[in-house]
Amino acid sequence: MAIHEIKNNLYLVDLDQDLPGFRQFISTWIYSSNNKTIVIDPGPASTIKVLRQALKELNISKIDYILLTHIHIDHAGGTGLLLNDFPHAKVVCHPIGMPHLMDPQRLWQGSLKVLGNVAKAYGPIAAIPREKLIYPEKITDEDLSVAIYPTPGHASHHVNYLVDQILFAGEVGGVHVKWNNDFYLRVATPPQFIFEVYKGSLFKMADVPCEKICFGHYGHTNHPDTFFSRAKQQLNLWMYICQEMVANKQFDEKQIFNALLERDPSLQYFSEFDPDIQEREEYFSLNSIKGMIEYLKTV
Repeated sequence: MAIHEIKNNLYLVDLDQDLPGFRQFISTWIYSSNNKTIVIDPGPASTIKVLRQALKELNISKIDYILLTHIHIDHAGGTGLLLNDFPHAKVVCHPIGMPHLMDPQRLWQGSLKVLGNVAKAYGPIAAIPREKLIYPEKITDEDLSVAIYPTPGHASHHVNYLVDQILFAGEVGGVHVKWNNDFYLRVATPPQFIFEVYKGSLFKMADVPCEKICFGHYGHTNHPDTFFSRAKQQLNLWMYICQEMVANKQFDEKQIFNALLERDPSLQYFSEFDPDIQEREEYFSLNSIKGMIEYLKTV
């Protein structure tokens, strides 16, 4: 288990999976402020034991709020299990996602269909009682203040949170990997993808002042302007290349991916990754490309 102290009372906990390439990819965030503790995206069921141990090592005995950026199994699947240990915690989730957490069978079957053995490695989704789920316009609890921003795109129920000038961004701008003194960035647009919706959320959050961005995948940055500038450029470039190749009747997702590797500067470090990381990134890139192609067929 790795616990990274990013700043005072802000911790990233690695939730590595027993899958090739799934290291320093999934994580959870823990933040304490003014005697309140929040956990952002507690992760899948398979690693709740890791999170429990991290909380123990950090001497955290209570959680006030669990903030879900979205209900995908790698971000939220273990939330119900965590509540067994912290029954007083409230779970913040967009209303669209709530029914799937109260009765997760459909979400679990969908995860199995899309992710297969990856979903099995994450583990089944534990149900959350309705009374634990909330979605306020804003959280104001003593000195704790959490601004809540609906950010549909990666998912229709995707949400961002701003706490003490820290933006917990989920996947609103894609997947971020720090590399040397720079970073790799990859669009995260799985089907069902709607370009205008995804772009609208990305541009909206780029206008929200913050000092730090904490990503669902992976790590953080102290340079929000740089990140959002590149995320905007990348999204438009991916859309342009997909349009270009679809117009030429080239629907092979692998061909499009190879073109992106050649033309997208934010993917330039792909060739330096370990082979299993490359395999992971190619898998999810092809899924995003599929989402873009399906969108283009409808416009």
